[in-house]
Amino acid sequence: MKNKWAALAIACLATLLLSLDLTVLHLALPRLVADLGATSTQLLWIGDMYGFALAGLLVTMGNLGDRIGRKRLLLIGAAAFGAASVITAYAPSPELLIAARALLGIAGATIMPSTLSIIRNVFTEPGERTAAIGVWSGMSAAGFAIGPVVGGVLLDHFWWGSVFLINVPIMLLVLVGGALVLPESRNPDAGRLDLLSVVLSFSGIVTVIYAVKEAADKGLGHADVQAAGVAGIVLLALFVWRQTRLAEPLIDVRLFRRRAFTASITTNLLAIFAMSAMMLMFAWYLQLVLGWSPLQAGLAQLPGGLAGAVGGVLAAKLINFLGRNGVVALGLAMNAGSFLYYSTLGTELNYLSLLPVMVIGGMGVGFAFTVNNDNVLATAPKERAGSASAVSETAFELGGALGIAILGTVLTGAYRANLVLPAGVDDAAAGESIAGALETAAGLPSGQAGQLVRAAQEAFVAGVHVTSLATAALLAVVAVLALVGLRGVPKEIPEELLTTRA
Repeated sequence: MKNKWAALAIACLATLLLSLDLTVLHLALPRLVADLGATSTQLLWIGDMYGFALAGLLVTMGNLGDRIGRKRLLLIGAAAFGAASVITAYAPSPELLIAARALLGIAGATIMPSTLSIIRNVFTEPGERTAAIGVWSGMSAAGFAIGPVVGGVLLDHFWWGSVFLINVPIMLLVLVGGALVLPESRNPDAGRLDLLSVVLSFSGIVTVIYAVKEAADKGLGHADVQAAGVAGIVLLALFVWRQTRLAEPLIDVRLFRRRAFTASITTNLLAIFAMSAMMLMFAWYLQLVLGWSPLQAGLAQLPGGLAGAVGGVLAAKLINFLGRNGVVALGLAMNAGSFLYYSTLGTELNYLSLLPVMVIGGMGVGFAFTVNNDNVLATAPKERAGSASAVSETAFELGGALGIAILGTVLTGAYRANLVLPAGVDDAAAGESIAGALETAAGLPSGQAGQLVRAAQEAFVAGVHVTSLATAALLAVVAVLALVGLRGVPKEIPEELLTTRA
């Protein structure tokens, strides 16, 4: 195909935007406290809702793309994402902002599986496919790096909603370029979309997420947490049972019999669960503890994201030397080491000592996610590329959303447990979050204000230590799982094996 590299560029541009959209929000969160009066719970929902809505619909949208055409679905999603970005930018309250983020998630669900499935259908030669996925993963990592910088520039000059308006011109490029160069592909033998499976998939995922989120806030003993947890598990079990009885299921559950597929999905979910906390943690640490501007915080995180882009490109070459399991395990181990270092951070920072650690961790992200995504696509036939991509992206988004919910709650809980309010200060907002404490300090006499700021910063750093150690331990375990679970997977998986069903 003449335009396959142009098609890759469009897919990468759409992916770049989705990852950029996630990271610019983290820098804007402190502004939301001041401008909209968002509580700590609302801040978590604002951060999580995009991923929750997206994760709940990825499987459905991936299958829809297989049926109506991946190019068509991508272009529809791009237009919807641009429109939803405008609504999000001008949301006047935390509640409406949460709803607008849900709309963004629905639109994003149409884009993410389409980009990977287009790559799977355009690049049929194994080496080229792995390299293309490396570039795609690299652009996703670059989005995480560029997002804070772009967001920082905008937040230094405009209101928080400006970080969402940058989506509009980029989506226009995707629409025009995609219409011109993307090939159309679909499953020629796809049957009707099973609506009951759609309902079971969405409701099961969303209910499980709700149960996990509420358990982190209220505890496992709360009645609605237990009810939601049981209901979510039952709904997902019914979904899996139904898939085994459909000629054209939303997910071919037989793919999970393949060790490479299951191990890649599992390690991706657990790894992004752990690493999603880092983005949120650093956005708050750099601004609220060190006092850096949004632009300074964005620039500080840029090397780590760019290293992830480099790691994504290098991963295809490293497979020849370390094998697929070795590259994934190495990447995860590099991240575990970086989080061990983060557990030593204090209220002051020598950035030059942090820089190499961020680069090592970022490159490790590129190694792990590139190979895992390639493993998933290499397991599925081309006609079901959208479905396989959706499973991979569902694990990624679900892990990210759960990571922010659970590890974000751990961070907040550790902050509250370590906060010692100065004498004469009794404010609920100060006990809720470090952002609330700084807002409270702004209205106090200078002596009390200084004491409260120092106490809040020290408590937050203690939370960073706890969260970083937990994350390092999880990543080390996942590295071992990857080393064992991906053992024996061929370095290059021939195309004739890719067209064979599980």
